[in-house]
Amino acid sequence: MDYLGTHQHLAVDLELTVDSRGGLQIRSGEQRFYEGPVAFTFPLLFSGVANVSEWYDDAAGRFRIEVAVHNRRWGPLFGYRGSFDVEWREAPPGSTPTAILPVREERRE
Repeated sequence: MDYLGTHQHLAVDLELTVDSRGGLQIRSGEQRFYEGPVAFTFPLLFSGVANVSEWYDDAAGRFRIEVAVHNRRWGPLFGYRGSFDVEWREAPPGSTPTAILPVREERRE
């Protein structure tokens, strides 16, 4: 699940699988809106379904990403593809800046 928006009002279910390259495939699913006492399933008619692929490209020595968001009625909404590097750093426990912590957290069983 991912929470989207500046106030993380939209909760989106995510389906994760592994593709033939060993990369991560992410597909968004049902979306729910939450704000105080207001809560409802957000109709996909007014939203998009995201398909994300991330994998490591051995030949380029970089990670790759491809994103495509489409709507069943309106077709493709947007997308992009690119590459990125990762720099791994050790951080002391509890050193995460509060500005980048999630606004909302839910306990799941």
